[in-house]
Amino acid sequence: MAGSDTTAQASADRPAPDTVKILIAGGFGVGKTTMVGSVSEIAPLRTEEPLTMAGLDVDDLEGVEEKRATTVALDFGRITVSDDLVLYLFGTPGQQRFWFMWNDLALGALGAVVLVDVRRPKSSFAAIDFFERRGIPFVIAVNGFHGEHPYPVEDIREALTLPDGVPVLLCDARERESSRDVLIALIDRLIAQAEPAG
Repeated sequence: MAGSDTTAQASADRPAPDTVKILIAGGFGVGKTTMVGSVSEIAPLRTEEPLTMAGLDVDDLEGVEEKRATTVALDFGRITVSDDLVLYLFGTPGQQRFWFMWNDLALGALGAVVLVDVRRPKSSFAAIDFFERRGIPFVIAVNGFHGEHPYPVEDIREALTLPDGVPVLLCDARERESSRDVLIALIDRLIAQAEPAG
């Protein structure tokens, strides 16, 4: 009993960890829900609904014809990086008709991951533009569907017309370690931008 009191007191004396809000964004069907789910240490909150016939005239399923559900609000997950740093992950909805929600989701976000599917690169332009306009630092994560990365990073950078300072990483959103590495690259970028120029 005394031991648990000591543990509780030690926990109470320890300062609360810093929390950082990160957005996982990109076009429809690029793997945002998958990435949040693969890296989250808690069961992720998902707001997925089945795709229906009513949406056929609205949603562009080219390249993702096998998709059966879609995020209609957000995905949420959490990952503890260290005792003093916790990331809260918010996955954005991908369809254009839900983009109005991005403004609310971006409130308080320190950075973002823009997921890219090289089979449909134009689906990522809206997310890149969104974060550039708001001055929110981001990294590009190229999701290798079926584990394949057919294009080198420099070709992808050129196709997306990215500035040199934006990191481009190859990843597999299904793999925890790969998703974690993308988040670490984003945190490194945020730290580098926060440090005073010397």
